[in-house]
Amino acid sequence: MDWGTSNFRAFRFDNTEKVIGRRSYPIGILKVREGKFAETLQEHVGDWIADGETQVLLCGMVGSRQGWTEANYIQCPVKIDDLANTVVKIPFLGAEAMLIPGVMGEDSNGVPEVMRGEETEAMGIVDDCDGCGLVCLPGTHTKWIQLKDRSIVSFLTCMTGDAFAALSKHTILAKLMNSEAAMDDLNFLRGVARSADAGGLLHHLFSVRTLALTGDLKEDTTASYLSGLLIGHEVRAVMPAEAHVHLVGAAQLCKLYQRAISALGGTSTVEDEDAAARGLAAIGRRLNWR
Repeated sequence: MDWGTSNFRAFRFDNTEKVIGRRSYPIGILKVREGKFAETLQEHVGDWIADGETQVLLCGMVGSRQGWTEANYIQCPVKIDDLANTVVKIPFLGAEAMLIPGVMGEDSNGVPEVMRGEETEAMGIVDDCDGCGLVCLPGTHTKWIQLKDRSIVSFLTCMTGDAFAALSKHTILAKLMNSEAAMDDLNFLRGVARSADAGGLLHHLFSVRTLALTGDLKEDTTASYLSGLLIGHEVRAVMPAEAHVHLVGAAQLCKLYQRAISALGGTSTVEDEDAAARGLAAIGRRLNWR
């Protein structure tokens, strides 16, 4: 299970680590009432357990302080064996259940960085990028992970998805947007280009309003421009010049990052969207199940 803040994704494997069943529900850890994680798990995959599954492996925010049981962070650099060697057992009737720990690092100024779940996804594609490279996992809290020698050596978090949701729904900009409009490529790239101008992000954000007020941006394109502005600032801040980036995540969001990376002089590859499943299988293979 990849059980995060917003979603619950479950994968069932055969003995060759092929996914033979999958389920997804919008029941992130914040929607589990009164700490009933065992009951929630049983409700959604209990039939698999009744069918003979005796090994349950979980990653993501389910292992956080707000989750089922807190699994401590382990410090970078982290290899896949380090994750397997530090799993945390949790009580669960009918199966042996284990939590994969989170990972902790520091940015270039010594400020802590943490992640839960993305480390498993990164290990799911470690073979595809020959054990090294820059991995980006776009989302609510986008992660940029540096792999070297098959290890996570460092990573950064950008709250770009959260910022987009807050700005487009809970500020004056919300009145200028059609949330149902399709992505407009031209104005997305216009926002990416604007991120290069002087003034900084906080100044640039007001251009969403002024361009809309003057009719230069239509209601159906303001969200695209805002998205390009935010992602443009993120990529400029994090991506080294002419870097190659391995993208992991939802196809539509990865396409936006591809456009921004390309516009800013980088290259990218969209990796397997099942990275979490592959990482779970690889870590599970290394466990000493009873």
